[in-house]
Amino acid sequence: MQNYLNDNVALQNTIATMEVERKKVAAEQTKGFTFIGIGVGVAIIGLLFGLLFWAVLAGLIPVLYGCIILYQINDALKAYQQAYKQNIIGEALKFLDPSLTINPKEGISSDEFSYSQLFNKSVDRYKTEDLVSGKADKTSFYFAEVHAEYKTERQTDKGTETSWSNIFKGIIFVADFNKHLSSITIVRPKDLGNTISSWFSKNVFSFSDRDVIQLENPDFSRAFITYGSNQVESRYILTPSLMERILYLNANSEATISLSFIASRMYIAFPLDRNCFEAPIFESLLNPASLNTDINTIRFMYDIVKELDLNTRIWGKE
Repeated sequence: MQNYLNDNVALQNTIATMEVERKKVAAEQTKGFTFIGIGVGVAIIGLLFGLLFWAVLAGLIPVLYGCIILYQINDALKAYQQAYKQNIIGEALKFLDPSLTINPKEGISSDEFSYSQLFNKSVDRYKTEDLVSGKADKTSFYFAEVHAEYKTERQTDKGTETSWSNIFKGIIFVADFNKHLSSITIVRPKDLGNTISSWFSKNVFSFSDRDVIQLENPDFSRAFITYGSNQVESRYILTPSLMERILYLNANSEATISLSFIASRMYIAFPLDRNCFEAPIFESLLNPASLNTDINTIRFMYDIVKELDLNTRIWGKE
């Protein structure tokens, strides 16, 4: 990655310019949080001495001042975060492949999320951002961060209590598949003891046991359970070669993946416990570690087309 940065002069210049902005934002945020901390500390000391009124008054002044500082820097913070995605991540994408673009404010719609049929639970809260799209040879693809949740409500003595649980948090990857499909095939994790697998098992599209596809790769069958609405077509899709490639992709992912093949698209869900493409505030942009993580994520997604051999049009689709 260091060579990657060294070879990309435009990116180096952008990083150097934005490092100045990062330092300004970090300094103001540090100042704001410091005053808030001082105010809280003063209030606690005052309360320990039984001076309730003076504790609140003395603590409130620095807290308010700290909040004002954070409020005033908020626009600059948002501008810096957007510039990081557009200018740094965007430039890095173009260096990897000129077709790659990022749109921080776009994502995968909740309708398409549901259409993937990887999850059947009703979505009550949905957030998506950082849509990356491109084309590798013949294959168009796009992916974005998604956080989908459902709510649970229960009545208590104090009223309705609402709690939120994840349906999915991570990256949804969508690619053009090499065949127009007339059926649906879904591949999900088999290990029901795994937390991620548990929600796939509960939320997967409503197939029954009779729709389970029996495949001849024992390693694949140990890792995944496959459902299909057309046994013959599902086996045509999941060739021995593709099953091996999916196993390889899964082994190199951060958590167990799940896939669906619908119409002429392939969907892959990659659970993640972090947000991608977020601008560092208190860490120098000149340190390539954080950018490394983002670029490696992009490269991993970009290489899916090659790893799954999606450019081979074995059914004649162009």
